[in-house]
Amino acid sequence: MLDISFLDLFQGVATLAAAEPHILIGRLFLIGLGLALIYFGQKGVLEALLMIPMGLGMATVNAAVLFLDDGRTGTLFLDPLASGADAVMTVLQIDWLQPVYTLMFSNGLIACLVFIGVGTLLDVGYVMQRPFTSMFLAICGELGTVIALPLGLMWGLPLNEAAATATIGGADGPMVLFASLILAPDIFVAITVVGYLYLGLTYGAYPHLVKALVPERLRAIQMPVEKLRAISGPEKMMFAVVACVLLSLLFPVAAPLFLSLFIGVVIRESGLTQFREVFSGPVLYGATFFLGLVLGVLCEASTILDPKVLILLALGIVALTFSAIGGLLGGYALWWFTGGRFNPVIGIAAVSCVPTTAKVAQKIVSQANPNAIVLPHALGVSISGVITSATFAAILISMLRAG
Repeated sequence: MLDISFLDLFQGVATLAAAEPHILIGRLFLIGLGLALIYFGQKGVLEALLMIPMGLGMATVNAAVLFLDDGRTGTLFLDPLASGADAVMTVLQIDWLQPVYTLMFSNGLIACLVFIGVGTLLDVGYVMQRPFTSMFLAICGELGTVIALPLGLMWGLPLNEAAATATIGGADGPMVLFASLILAPDIFVAITVVGYLYLGLTYGAYPHLVKALVPERLRAIQMPVEKLRAISGPEKMMFAVVACVLLSLLFPVAAPLFLSLFIGVVIRESGLTQFREVFSGPVLYGATFFLGLVLGVLCEASTILDPKVLILLALGIVALTFSAIGGLLGGYALWWFTGGRFNPVIGIAAVSCVPTTAKVAQKIVSQANPNAIVLPHALGVSISGVITSATFAAILISMLRAG
């Protein structure tokens, strides 16, 4: 008979038994965290479209560690540390998610595909109807990025890693992925996972923050009726084209993101129904699925466990908290400037998690005053936030690459 021991047969258990204590604890913790993401995603506390595949990938990859031929431990999912043409080609033929990672993650393609899909869902008419209000609040919503950068430096992060982590304050997942790939490729997995985990919490956490900072009488303010001219499709197309070219001229390093976002808007407004259905459906949801799955698989304990992760966790929550506070402060400024006619809750939509924060603003206002409608204003602010978050990321990348 074959002389096979229990641990030889069940290698996932064997690698746990042979692991160093911190890796053992890390794997068990990440398995539990993955299961928690699935549970809270299914319950609607977190974004199910992203968190369920991320959670299952995270739990599975930490359970499925085995001994490789050369004595190392690893998985058959992907190897983010593979370098050199020969090594990459070998892994591409073995690890089933390696083609997705190599051909879509390491070059930022997955982020651009998500941005195209998001662009097809955005109605820039909300921005064009109230451009100054929307952009002012969106800029205020970058307060978290501005604060997190020097704070990261104070906590010992190198400038490039502090800048990449600070982009979490923009609350735009694809942009965080794109920026961290350029600025801090060694820890982009940790930054992106932290960013997406916190973005998943915004729908549940921000209402408590808003209610703590904005009294009910102000939350109940009904926005005055406005006589606004309807924005035509050609006008929206012209806005998207001009914004794309101008921003790309100013910040070429982020041109892939600008083009991806605005080509989606152009597809939406040009009447290209076939393209719109493809990019707003299969492409967007397919990219979101693989984004969540691959991010989860990248959370293998030996890869992601790093003392910096605790700093990233703290810095990420600081960035998103102060971005929300910045948006609300901007809302208070407009409330004062308009003589009390502007609802400051709209400022929370400056955290550009489209359309989540806009819906959060409307939900909070409706609880205080069922007749108050702020969603059109909030959508304009939230869409502007997408533009400003990409712009701030482009500024950081340009400054660091120039330095």
